[in-house]
Amino acid sequence: MSDHRREFGTSVEKAVAEYLENKGFRILEHQYKSPFGEIDLVCQDGDEVVFVEVKARQTSTFGYPEESVTRQKLRHIVRCGLAYLRSKNPNTQWRIDVVAVEFLSKARITHLKAIDIPDSVW
Repeated sequence: MSDHRREFGTSVEKAVAEYLENKGFRILEHQYKSPFGEIDLVCQDGDEVVFVEVKARQTSTFGYPEESVTRQKLRHIVRCGLAYLRSKNPNTQWRIDVVAVEFLSKARITHLKAIDIPDSVW
């Protein structure tokens, strides 16, 4: 990945973390890594741990950012999230949120809470 893309991704993740904090979330981890992959943000929202996938687009050429969250990506998030929970508190309720950010004429944030996980991910 180019330095520009990495810097862009990191700056968007920081902005999304601030957005979520303003909504009452507590940020537990940035770029949590496990043998199964990486989770952009791990947060606490009430009694739930939330694994947040951040997607951003600067153009509409490839569609909406949230459309790039594939079954394979969800599988990585689930496996990584379960590894996180095993190391912290395996009995905690959890969910996956996707926060999509578009930078077209102006910035637009779409926060998809508790996305459905297809059976094929398990």
